[in-house]
Amino acid sequence: MAAKLLLFSDLHLDRPFRWASAEGRRTRRRNLRDTLSRIVDLAGELEVDALCCGGDLYEHEHFVPDTGDFLRGAFEALYPIPVLLAPGNHDWYGPASLYHHVEWSPNVVVFSDAHFSPVELVDGLTVWGAGHQAPAGTRGPFGGFHVDRGGANLAMFHGSEMSGFTAAAEQDPTKVAHAPFRVEEVPAAGFDHALLGHYHRPHAGEHHTYPGNPDPLEFGEDGQRGAVLVTVGDGSVSREWFTVSCSDVGDVAVDLSGVSYVDEARQRVSAALAAHRGFVRLTLHGEVGEHVDVQSAELSLEAVAPQLEELVVRVGAITVAYDLDAIAAERSVRGQFVRSVEESADLDEEQRRRVIITGLRALAGRNDLAVR
Repeated sequence: MAAKLLLFSDLHLDRPFRWASAEGRRTRRRNLRDTLSRIVDLAGELEVDALCCGGDLYEHEHFVPDTGDFLRGAFEALYPIPVLLAPGNHDWYGPASLYHHVEWSPNVVVFSDAHFSPVELVDGLTVWGAGHQAPAGTRGPFGGFHVDRGGANLAMFHGSEMSGFTAAAEQDPTKVAHAPFRVEEVPAAGFDHALLGHYHRPHAGEHHTYPGNPDPLEFGEDGQRGAVLVTVGDGSVSREWFTVSCSDVGDVAVDLSGVSYVDEARQRVSAALAAHRGFVRLTLHGEVGEHVDVQSAELSLEAVAPQLEELVVRVGAITVAYDLDAIAAERSVRGQFVRSVEESADLDEEQRRRVIITGLRALAGRNDLAVR
């Protein structure tokens, strides 16, 4: 008979979302709780043999006592379905942790030890869990470990699979590996599969599964994410992702090329955002008219997208469409400047263009547009 487990991780309850407004922060944190409620409901609907969390359920630095009461009630509602929790680097187990102080219902198991400990879910299926006991410096849990029983054996912990970590570290050299391991250690230790948390991008490997954060935490996240139904059969493991997110978080890029006045920029942005809801990061690019100051275009939430919860605006590759021939013909300071630079023999064409544009921006008192 096949066993079913619902896996999620990296929910990050009580995340501060400092980029958002006060109301936006409250909405995002409320959405995270609603997402967990959806996960719990889904576990009941699917009649799983266990609900598993691969860590970073909440953020230790920011949690409030009410979060403990919320979690206790949510997981107690699943009784008698087991709920297995493997603390990660953000929700590490310690004397001050939420895990330590909540009076959990009998169906909740917190893997408080850094070494694997077993929970037999059904006949022939054992989940071996391990947890972090500090926010950093946690070693990989394998360390010569090997399962001591037959049947299906699953590892469950919060850790950095090193091939994925190498790619992430190339993008951000400040990253630190937490509970590092290599995927070949999973079968070498006698495990059929590893149920994991830590990487927010979902990944379905032959021997391991990262479900990804179930509700968006950052702009620019990609890949199908949510809760994963893991079905363990006779020597096989299958997975099915379920979308459980309560937040709409998206990126919108708007090309402002050809815009000659700020109202036109505002109209173009408003049209691009009309179909969007929730939280949007807007990136502006393109070549705009000489007198268009993008930063003074009043691209506020109320002005361009009142239906959104939050709008974050960033200026990308914006350039100015200067008519240099016309400016060079002017009897003005900027006309003389352009003529002088164009006559310089010490600059190549690209250097000459950059110097002219930089100078014209300075003469106009502008600081909002990068020279490209």
